[in-house]
Amino acid sequence: ATIVIFFPPSPVKMDRERGENEDNLDYSVANVEKALHQLYYDPNIDNKNLAQKWLMQAQVSPQAWQFSWALLSPNKVPEIQYFGASALHIKISRYWNDIPSDQYETLKSQLFNQIACFASGSKIVLTRLCVALASLALNMMPEIWPNAVGDMVKMFQTESSDVDGKARCMALLELLTVLPEEFQTSRLPQYRKGEVRNALAQESGAVFPLLQQLLQTDSPVFISQKALKCFSSWVQLDVPLLDCECLMQASFTSLQNAELFDTAVEALVNAISQPDAQRYVNTLLKLIPQVLQLQEQLRQAVQNGDMETSHGICRIAVALGENHSRALLEQVEHWQTFLALVNMIMFCTGIPGHYPVNETTSSLTLTFWYTLQDDIMSFEAEKQVVYLQVYRPVYFQLVDVLLHKAQFPSDEEYSSWSSDEKEQFRIYRVDISDTLMYVYEMLGAELLSNLYDKLGRLLTNTEQPTSWQHIEACLYGFQSIAETNDVNYSDVIPGLIGLIPRINISNVQLADTVMFTIGALAEWLADHPVMINSVLPLVLHALGNPELSISSVSTLKKICRECKYDLPPYAANIVAVSQEVLMKQIHKTSQCMWLMQALGFLLSALQVEEILRNLHSLISPYIQQLEKLADEPPNPSNKLAIIHILGLLSNLFTTLDISHHDDEPEGTEAKKKPTLQGPNPVVVVLQQVFQLIQKVLSKWLNDAQVVEAVCAIFEKSVKTLLDDFAPMIPQLSEMLGQMYSTIPQASALELTRQLVHIFANDPTHFVPVKALFLLVTSVTLSIFQQGPRDHPDIVDSFMQLLAQALKRKPDLFLAENCDVKALFQCGVISLKFPEAPTVKATCAFFTELLPRCREIQPIGLVVHENGKLLLQATLEAIGGQAPRSLMDHFAEILFALNKHCVTYLSIWLKEVMQQQNFPSSRLTQIQKETFSQQILRDRVNKRRVKDIVKEFTLLCRGLHGTEYAAEY
Repeated sequence: ATIVIFFPPSPVKMDRERGENEDNLDYSVANVEKALHQLYYDPNIDNKNLAQKWLMQAQVSPQAWQFSWALLSPNKVPEIQYFGASALHIKISRYWNDIPSDQYETLKSQLFNQIACFASGSKIVLTRLCVALASLALNMMPEIWPNAVGDMVKMFQTESSDVDGKARCMALLELLTVLPEEFQTSRLPQYRKGEVRNALAQESGAVFPLLQQLLQTDSPVFISQKALKCFSSWVQLDVPLLDCECLMQASFTSLQNAELFDTAVEALVNAISQPDAQRYVNTLLKLIPQVLQLQEQLRQAVQNGDMETSHGICRIAVALGENHSRALLEQVEHWQTFLALVNMIMFCTGIPGHYPVNETTSSLTLTFWYTLQDDIMSFEAEKQVVYLQVYRPVYFQLVDVLLHKAQFPSDEEYSSWSSDEKEQFRIYRVDISDTLMYVYEMLGAELLSNLYDKLGRLLTNTEQPTSWQHIEACLYGFQSIAETNDVNYSDVIPGLIGLIPRINISNVQLADTVMFTIGALAEWLADHPVMINSVLPLVLHALGNPELSISSVSTLKKICRECKYDLPPYAANIVAVSQEVLMKQIHKTSQCMWLMQALGFLLSALQVEEILRNLHSLISPYIQQLEKLADEPPNPSNKLAIIHILGLLSNLFTTLDISHHDDEPEGTEAKKKPTLQGPNPVVVVLQQVFQLIQKVLSKWLNDAQVVEAVCAIFEKSVKTLLDDFAPMIPQLSEMLGQMYSTIPQASALELTRQLVHIFANDPTHFVPVKALFLLVTSVTLSIFQQGPRDHPDIVDSFMQLLAQALKRKPDLFLAENCDVKALFQCGVISLKFPEAPTVKATCAFFTELLPRCREIQPIGLVVHENGKLLLQATLEAIGGQAPRSLMDHFAEILFALNKHCVTYLSIWLKEVMQQQNFPSSRLTQIQKETFSQQILRDRVNKRRVKDIVKEFTLLCRGLHGTEYAAEY
């Protein structure tokens, strides 16, 4: 990444002609200084951007070697010196191969001198110079500069009359700290990275004794802090944990110093967390007592409300437990020591106070409990039994702790929280829910029994009134488990269903959780329908409360979906209550849509006559409203009302499926299912409202959103009904054709695509669909003649339609009035669109078209005559005209051309690659020929072709081998 500078220099403007060629500009010291001043002080953003661009080029220019040293002159301001040091780092780290080997020593010496000069100077410049020397060392290690780190230590330990001892010490520590950091971000080749990592790990022997000395003597705090940071940096190089023991001990001691606390925590967490640490079990065992000794400090911090200290100590305990639980569990003779650590982490999980207002520590521990459980359950059966005897009680305790932490604060306190704090608490509760769900896998049915007993005690305790928070948290535990686990076998669920109506729901949060718990038990209710009546009245009552909108509607939807065959006795009541809340407009639009989906599920299980009767009462008010709106002149409020009504109908028809295409579970034959005689009820309704919809369309044909809402009704209906939708085909095809001919809209093409997909192989009903396909094709071709650039959505949907037609009914392209050549040319034009979805859809069209060359004669002729144009457009895109993220899609076209038109492709490739600067001016003729040969050679391995195209596009863009490409 290029350096971005943030330091404000004094105002001087760069005198530069706007039209001057940048390549000819002199990257002199004076010009660099002027550019830096322009970057910060010119109020014109264009001039700032110009200066930034110029400075980026200056940093990588050959002249950077000259101006960098000059910019480091003591008489320059730090901002200019910083740029000089940054330029040196960029030259060394990115252009190492340009430096002659006989210059290495000189460069090293100059950098040492500069670091010595800046040891007492600007810290930002010193750091940048240290990073530059670190990069130099990494490139020279281990062959050219074998003892780099030892040399650095010696160099700075040598007395210098010019530099103060403490300043020299800080400069050395800065250099030693940035060295591992620079290694982590360096772009060294993989084989070099391994060599250098090993060399650095061995050189820790020159660093650690120095750090120990600094931490064990009465060094000033700022030096101790720097030494800890240096240790923290080095342990990330996988230095053996054994070698870190003394420094870790010093870090534990530093935790008692408030000024060193944060740095010491970071060092310990990094040391403990390194992947290789688990090999040193004895060292890990020595660490546990040291962590346990922090418990008093942790308790004091909690008592004093010191969140930073409790957070830091918790991080150390969790790092040890989470990273090494398997290794420590296996040390059976030390089981009590590890259990003590587990209990310390339990204390951190249950730390007093409400997250995130009073504490932020407990959330750190949740992953530990997953890890510990995974490790216990991964042991072979005999061993597992032993561990479970110890840890099952621990996990039951964890459940109690988590339910306590999940409790809402008092109403008064909660109302004082900010919206951000409430959202963080919500996410925290979701994390707790996920943990409970996972713990259930270990504890099983006994956990549900415990929760049930706890809830029973809370609800039947007459002596001491129970707070709603306790009841809500307990129910939340049930909900968390039932949502994702099969609880059908549990013998406590009937009791739970029996307890729910006894809950005194006096609070929105509690009511929400009651609703979500019932929703989580919807599958259980489907297997135990006799219990539905215990909870359904609660759900229907909650529907009338706008504050419970999401929970009540989603729960009703789940019940209607899972239990629909058992709901007919309650159907009239559910429809009546739903109608009432819809008419009162209690719920927001999205919940109204969910409610309609719920009713669709419900009606699906009724007899046809009942469905039609309920549909009539349910949608008649909306039809009347729509008739009224259709007579009124268009205005914004009417538009919203029309879209809302059309949306309600769409969502109702999405789930109203009396054929049960998707949900026929085994054994449902015994359940009563309506037998369909006569047209589908949805089709009956659609036919009744068809003229009204046409009337609405006639006034709103210019409005894409209304047209989209109309098309959605039919699209969702056809997806649900499939063949049952057939009676609607003639009139719908005619209406779509009229709509699209008048004002083309993408949604009409999407609906046409659905009709082609479903009725392609139905000879009876495909005639009107074929006529519609040919009509929209003809209309879209005229759009292309007028200029399609302003209609990327139409082009996108049109290409998807063509691809679907080729997939389902390629015979369509044999029709006399299907101009295949024009469609092919439209595709070539569409490949050049800037919108990625449109290009993807077009590539999909061609990958469906090319395999049809042999079977569909018109397609074969067009491809043979115009395929070279397609190849040219594809290669232009690969050459840099299209984003790199789309290269796989263009590779698919090349693969299809090679597979189905290989003879022509070899000729076309030869011809187009002869063009100068095609597909990019950066390519040599040899590179072009190599690419052509690679493409022609691979007719089977599509993955290989995609890789070839990716490599080639990097060459075309001048990115091959760059850092930018490496990140791709």
